[in-house]
Amino acid sequence: MPPPADASVFIVDDDAGVRDALAWLLRSRRLLSSSFDSAEAFDALLQQGFRPQQPACLLLDVRMPGMSGLALFERIVERDLAQVLPVIFLTGHADVPTAVDMVKRGAFDFCEKPFSDNALVDRIEEALRRSAEVIASQKEIGALRDRLGELTERERDVMRLVAKGLPNKLIADQLAISVRTVEVHRARVFDKMEVKSAVELANLLRDV
Repeated sequence: MPPPADASVFIVDDDAGVRDALAWLLRSRRLLSSSFDSAEAFDALLQQGFRPQQPACLLLDVRMPGMSGLALFERIVERDLAQVLPVIFLTGHADVPTAVDMVKRGAFDFCEKPFSDNALVDRIEEALRRSAEVIASQKEIGALRDRLGELTERERDVMRLVAKGLPNKLIADQLAISVRTVEVHRARVFDKMEVKSAVELANLLRDV
């Protein structure tokens, strides 16, 4: 499966030759890219509140003057971006153990220099697909929370008991309201939450 058409790759490396080579490689595979010559430059983008709204990944050199790639990765983790913006470390042989450790801490992968173009692009495309899945999931959860926000307090009470599988009569008894009132609230909950059954509602609420 090809990566999303609107995907983009961020390149952070202090070596202009590496940046140019990677940008050319990505263009040859019809992938958009943006390059940064230092970790500080990309961190400045993060400090502006950047959060990918479209599938993206980051190619990050481990060793750079000033802020290292490892330090930048820590900031990405702190901002809870490591899933939506998968990081692939570009590393020399001496830094492979460090890169492996970063993968254990949440980086997507690492690629040892000199890298195989095909192998690197394969991993980039996989990272972009992962990013697309995470973004789609986050958007679904956001939409679900918006729908929950439209419920009244009483509708929330009814929803919670419906999701537990309680019949209308028991819900009415617990909330000290009539069965007819439960039926009305239940119908409104199903309509607002866009579900057709209590099982579907319970499954939906597990994602919140």
